[in-house]
Amino acid sequence: MSQYQALKQACYEANMQLPALGLVLFTFGNASVVDRARGVFAIKPSGVPYATLQPEDIVIVDFDNTIVEGSKRPSSDTKTHALLFKEWPMIGGIVHTHSTYATAWAQAQLDIPILGTTHADHLTADVPCAPPMSDELIAGDYEHQTGWQIINEFAQRGLSPAEVEMILVGNHAPFTWGKTVEKAVYHSAVLEEVARLAYLSCTLKPGVARLKDALIKKHYERKHGANSYYGQ
Repeated sequence: MSQYQALKQACYEANMQLPALGLVLFTFGNASVVDRARGVFAIKPSGVPYATLQPEDIVIVDFDNTIVEGSKRPSSDTKTHALLFKEWPMIGGIVHTHSTYATAWAQAQLDIPILGTTHADHLTADVPCAPPMSDELIAGDYEHQTGWQIINEFAQRGLSPAEVEMILVGNHAPFTWGKTVEKAVYHSAVLEEVARLAYLSCTLKPGVARLKDALIKKHYERKHGANSYYGQ
């Protein structure tokens, strides 16, 4: 049995949650889980349908994108995952999907505005959308540069990846993360729902007002603050 069996199993289970939650179509997504003690992470192989995916198919890669274990080619987004794990040591799992509503906001190159308490239960800011990268970077090491596109957008906006655990990549799709891969999957589902609600709200009432600061503060702090008490 592989020494990475538990890591592969955790990665497999996270990936299988994506189609179950309606977040991926065909092979349009991936999840990864890091083992920081060993300096590796597990990620879905490229092009393998979820219907046939097995734990033994999962690929183990190091932070320099070298395959440590696995007979299949890792996800085409592996370099993005590797850079985020390398630069943001507080995260334990990453999810990338092309879920419908979140991807629609990304394709429109729009932040998802904070309009309601569902959004405020999870973060106090708009969901950021990073602008598309330059032609020069697209022509280069594209997946690696996607990681920098995300990291640089957080730095430019003064956002913490420990507090805002999701982003839209302009013209592309969403990425989410968390302390664990289970949290990353949860954030991916939350992001899709927030994106759907925001789209419907903006369609019903163009120019709809943002959520009041008092409600943002109340809803975030009752779930995440020092005296949190909220749970459903």
